[in-house]
Amino acid sequence: MATYQFTYQEFLQPEDLGRELCELLKLAKKVTSNAYAPYSNFKVGAAILLSNGKMVQGVNIENASYPVGVCAERSALASAISQYPDTGIIAMAISYVSSSGKSDQPAFPCGMCRQFISECEDRNKKNIRLILSGTEGKIVVIHSAKDLLPFAFGGKDLLKEDS
Repeated sequence: MATYQFTYQEFLQPEDLGRELCELLKLAKKVTSNAYAPYSNFKVGAAILLSNGKMVQGVNIENASYPVGVCAERSALASAISQYPDTGIIAMAISYVSSSGKSDQPAFPCGMCRQFISECEDRNKKNIRLILSGTEGKIVVIHSAKDLLPFAFGGKDLLKEDS
């Protein structure tokens, strides 16, 4: 039987990430306050580090018609691609605050966001490092969204072979 494994890193303090990624994570934590989450009270902030050194942020935005909302990860990526279409994406930090309990464990991207980030990696032609953290507790760093989405569906799956 085949198995799937991947490696990731864990850190205890944001400062252990290095200056740039520490600042990125601080921004993700800060922008959670901008989220619009009146239904779940689960506010998510995402911050993206671009190859030009700029940082772009996004938050989750809920809607009473649940499928209409947008996650922080997709919000941030859409902003980054819209504002800097020819600039590479280096990393994305994701954090959250929940009124229903502690925010002391990393929250991982949902399936839709994993697919979206994977497509952005294809567009980017390089991996996007993911830094995941609550407001406190351990920090998880994952090398690529594809690590979280093995056998991802992509553009190559839509290409037809010549007959």
